[in-house]
Amino acid sequence: MNKQSSGNGLIGKLFIGAALMGAPISAMAAAMMPFILGSAPSGDLNAATTSTEQALKQAGFEVVGKYSPDQGANIIVVTNDALKSMAGNSENGGFGAMERVAVTNKGGKVEVSYTNPSYHFNAYRMDGDISGVQAAIEKALGKQQEFGAEKGLTAEELRGYHYMFAMPYFDDEDELAEYGSYEEAVKAVEDGLKAKRGGAEKVYRIDIPGKKMSVFGVALNYKSGADGNINSQINSATKHSHAAHFPYEILVSDDEVLALNGKFRIAINWPSLSMAGEGSFMSIMSAPDHITASLTAVAKNSDVASNNDF
Repeated sequence: MNKQSSGNGLIGKLFIGAALMGAPISAMAAAMMPFILGSAPSGDLNAATTSTEQALKQAGFEVVGKYSPDQGANIIVVTNDALKSMAGNSENGGFGAMERVAVTNKGGKVEVSYTNPSYHFNAYRMDGDISGVQAAIEKALGKQQEFGAEKGLTAEELRGYHYMFAMPYFDDEDELAEYGSYEEAVKAVEDGLKAKRGGAEKVYRIDIPGKKMSVFGVALNYKSGADGNINSQINSATKHSHAAHFPYEILVSDDEVLALNGKFRIAINWPSLSMAGEGSFMSIMSAPDHITASLTAVAKNSDVASNNDF
């Protein structure tokens, strides 16, 4: 794990090319952005949240979790059989087993936005056909525009994405813990979330059919890795909210407990984020380490390690 050079060189290029051959044309056709702005909702934040949830259910999505990462933002997490099937057919595919929907009040205007299925399908190097999920969620919530980047990214760029030199790729995941079995690993994560280790709380759990794989959505509240801090530091300056970035994931795959590297997980949803200045990566410099510390505490069902208490 933590293979910093894994996306480089000939092997990485061959892997990405092979993955692209297995992806449908619809998922490769054009440059994509991380989020989609849905149709303008009616009513206040709570009314819009209720109507959005109803629309998702009517479209065949299962609501697996809801929470608020910050004031003025409600998150609805959904999945369906197609997403779970693709997750089971992809390496560490549990990271892409859901779509996240944000209902936000930004500058006095209520908006609905959601993760762009094709964007994250490619960013997480998944196999299958995402077009049905894309069509279903766009029909349910509407589509005004894609947003979240100065310039869209192609499928090839997403499958080999890293923010810049020496920054992590998708497969530079953090290995949080390892156990004797899948069942033992799942129990440790459940117990860690129940105990709110590292200030974390459970938002959802999705089990992947036919696989020893489960993904947990985790609300974070540890130091600069807290959802509210990230939201205020780098989301406040954006025209449309990136709140559908939240929550983070813990993946149990067989006997391993994994998480996406925080630097990758943030960058994939803010690919145009500047390195320095106000509302930049530097403004959340300690956040990725604090995210890892919190998720590790959950995975090990223990307090945050003293060497991470900074």
